[in-house]
Amino acid sequence: MPDVYATITEAPASVVGVVGDAMELRATEPQQQRMLADYLSRVRFPNAARVLEVGCGTGAISRRLVQVAGVAEVVGVDPSPDLLDRARQLAASTPGLSFEEADGRDLPFDAESFDVVVTHTVISHVPTPERLVDEAFRVLRAGGTAAVFDGDYSTMSVATADHDPLQACVGAFASGFVNDPWVVRRLPSMLREAGFDELDFRSHGYAQITEPAYMLSVVDRGASVLAAAGLIGEGLASALSAEARRRENEGVFFGHIAYASLLALKPGVR
Repeated sequence: MPDVYATITEAPASVVGVVGDAMELRATEPQQQRMLADYLSRVRFPNAARVLEVGCGTGAISRRLVQVAGVAEVVGVDPSPDLLDRARQLAASTPGLSFEEADGRDLPFDAESFDVVVTHTVISHVPTPERLVDEAFRVLRAGGTAAVFDGDYSTMSVATADHDPLQACVGAFASGFVNDPWVVRRLPSMLREAGFDELDFRSHGYAQITEPAYMLSVVDRGASVLAAAGLIGEGLASALSAEARRRENEGVFFGHIAYASLLALKPGVR
């Protein structure tokens, strides 16, 4: 099943709503907030910085970026009109923040028009991600920073033993919601080939054992993918979701994803 994010403009409103809810849920999770704060603290934001977020979705990260000291303007782009409508509603009273409909692989901006380009949990969903990286390089000013953050979804697990049936949900989630679960491992070479240098690559561990709302959503969405593909019935899909909640209630739930951040500079003097 293709990554729903990669085909978000073709998805029904109900699916887009679920995707948007997951974006907002993840943005409120303390571990996610700490990982975001960690890599943003390493970005060189010049005074009165103009920042582009590619694949902004509901605008959760754009709303955080516009609060960074020194940032004057944030532009969020996404191919989904429905997600952008929600982004505009949530940021209606936020100065310095705007949203435009665009594909990150073909940006409607002049060359060297931004100081920082951020792609937060986007690159793993993009077919031909090299085109997105090339576009980020093009629109950055000399000395500007590209900040890429994403999950290494090949590491994702909710299993607590061999043959754990919940792990099938994780695998189905990856097939239905991630275009390339291995792309994080190719990011350094991809950015170097685009012309970036001074790469700063770091790993971030993410685990949930109590109040695992996001990882439960992974199980639920994976179970739905399996049912939609006809691999299991609705009864088993419901049972898998119920099993995840039993583990949560009994204090034995485990969920983990390794994330990575990569900062890279466009050569030249800002």
